Amino acid sequence: MSKQQLKKTMSKTDVIFLAVGAMLGWGWVVLSGDWIINAGFLGSIIAFALGGLLICLIGLTYAELSSSMPETGGGLVFVNRAYGRKLGFVAAWSVLAGYVTVITFEAVALPTVIDYVVPVHHVGHLWTLNDWPVYTTWVLIGSGGALLLTLLNYIGAKPAAIFQSVFTVLMIATAILLLFGASINGSSANLQPFFTDGTAGVITVLVMVPFLFVGFDVVPQVAEEIDAPAKTISRILMISIVCAVLFYLLIVYGVSAALPQAQLENSSLATADAMAALFGSQVFGTILVIGGVAGIITSWNAFIIGASRILYAMADRKMIPVWFMYIHPKYGTPTNAILFLGAMAFFAPLLGRPALVWIVNAGGVGMIVGYMLVALAFLRLRKMEPDLKRPYKIKYWRTIGSGAVVMSFLFLSFYLPGMPAALVWPYEWMMLIGWTIIGLVLYVITNRKLEASSPERSIANDKHA
Repeated sequence: MSKQQLKKTMSKTDVIFLAVGAMLGWGWVVLSGDWIINAGFLGSIIAFALGGLLICLIGLTYAELSSSMPETGGGLVFVNRAYGRKLGFVAAWSVLAGYVTVITFEAVALPTVIDYVVPVHHVGHLWTLNDWPVYTTWVLIGSGGALLLTLLNYIGAKPAAIFQSVFTVLMIATAILLLFGASINGSSANLQPFFTDGTAGVITVLVMVPFLFVGFDVVPQVAEEIDAPAKTISRILMISIVCAVLFYLLIVYGVSAALPQAQLENSSLATADAMAALFGSQVFGTILVIGGVAGIITSWNAFIIGASRILYAMADRKMIPVWFMYIHPKYGTPTNAILFLGAMAFFAPLLGRPALVWIVNAGGVGMIVGYMLVALAFLRLRKMEPDLKRPYKIKYWRTIGSGAVVMSFLFLSFYLPGMPAALVWPYEWMMLIGWTIIGLVLYVITNRKLEASSPERSIANDKHA
């Protein structure tokens, strides 16, 4: 039976909107006040500049490797080629952790945002988790969104890409409106204080950056489905990263110029309140939140696309059950993988918002581990395969690759006990350990089946008999 192929349905425009929409998401609406309160205006700018440098270094390694190996799976493909099956699995499973956490988190973010735009009187109390009541109506909003996004991706990559482009444009237009208001009605006095809590404040914001920029690596995951030369795909990946860095820097400026520190401290959605203050009407705050809803949708959609392709690639390499690599004969999408992710998003709202914060933090560790392994694979392949065709070949590869490894390790250290972003015991550590155990069990079971079905093993068994 021949391997089922994914269809080349995505254009260059589709891909850039896919990556940018994935990286921007909802964080710029809900977290901007925290950035400025913790680090100050310039402190936040420095944090995003340093975090952007890390992402750019890692992005360059992805760009070169993607042009050399334009296959579905991204980091799995690169690390598997450089280090073999075991580390390839670790890289894929680590990145998948980050993707799944975003998918489940967005299912919870959606009803939270809807409540801001159209306040809902929630009914049908189910239970209370960590002092947070979970209502039936609240769950239905998030689960309903999960059903719609799952259906959209089920029926094809192209409809999902068109949907992604429209909502990304809406989100960016909203942010431009905020910047326009800040340039006209903002106050330079509000930019004070430039720094809050010195280096510790900068680090507090810095550790959020990898999670906020998760998404550029969706591009390599769908490489086989992009109707463009490999070199062009790599350039698009880097352009999307630069666009996202600029976006976040401008959001920091817009919110800082709009609201003084005292107002930021009393705001639950600082970016929306900043928009309302700049234009003197709550209507504009609601408009910005609608743009934030677009961000939820684009991020959610992009990670369903990316995560389903990781599952497909892992199944194709017999790392997880082959059920995940089924391609729908009509729609050309990995529908079983999409349904699996859709189910996780559908049930996620039942956990309530506090529990998912723990999941997101644990998932951030997975992303950084995946990034570091890709950077190491980049360096190893340059030495092992110097003649490998590299349509997008970067200069100063030793400096860039080593820089990506060092900065990834530095970011990873921030999550250790005693550091500003230390994982919370026992919740976040148990989630990280649990995800690791699940991956280990899946790998061992599937690997045993693979060994048992290999010709060499069969021959050996026959001789032994």
